[in-house]
Amino acid sequence: MKYDGKQKRLRERLELQLPVRVQCRESLDHEWVELTRLLDVTPFGSRFTLTRPSEEGRLLHMTLPMPRQLRCFDHVEQQYKVWALVRHMRPLPPVEGKPQRYEIGVAFVGKRAPLSFENDPTKRYEVAESPTETGMWSLRERTAEDDAARYDGPDRRPETRLNMPVEVIVEVFDEKGNVAERETTVTENISRRGAAVFTSLNIARGRFVRLTSVRYQISVIAAVRGRRSGSDNIPRLHLEFVSQQWPLEGFE
Repeated sequence: MKYDGKQKRLRERLELQLPVRVQCRESLDHEWVELTRLLDVTPFGSRFTLTRPSEEGRLLHMTLPMPRQLRCFDHVEQQYKVWALVRHMRPLPPVEGKPQRYEIGVAFVGKRAPLSFENDPTKRYEVAESPTETGMWSLRERTAEDDAARYDGPDRRPETRLNMPVEVIVEVFDEKGNVAERETTVTENISRRGAAVFTSLNIARGRFVRLTSVRYQISVIAAVRGRRSGSDNIPRLHLEFVSQQWPLEGFE
């Protein structure tokens, strides 16, 4: 979509390093708050870094002293409180002695979250075609077709799921972004996009974990899509990798 004149200028990114409070509900019983600064901003979105991961399609709540000329609502309030949809997330290169940081890009979607989010904060969303009355992005719930479309393209590779035990370390983050629990276990199966992992950890759907293989020297962030017990009564975590795909070269 093309914009010109005033509309185009409104969408140009301004490098305003404003302080921002970011709140995330990963699941019904787990949420966190982090204070950071913007990298840049428009009336319709922004970029910033966090010490905690997120994923495309999740909602975050932001509070910041947004310049009034950039706001779409609440022009007289001291703080601008807006819901934001994560459009991209990428790990930044690690810096020795400092926590891992993630660059987050978001689209502002309004003053209130959808009712479906209030009932289930693990839901993921997509930008809808029609804007809201304020000119912000509107939302629709993400579908299975949306998830499949993420992997479409000329270099799309068929999904390969290997039923093999790969020794991994599962790490769970607390509200402050520190590792609260750690478990060494093995996978039941693994693919480029996710894995089923035997576990003794009680982790709710929607939480984020770090999965590390010392042998293959790789560490990825994964979202917990479910936890179930098999016919052997051993619990499994079903994980989807959200920071990168798992390279299967050398596994087969």
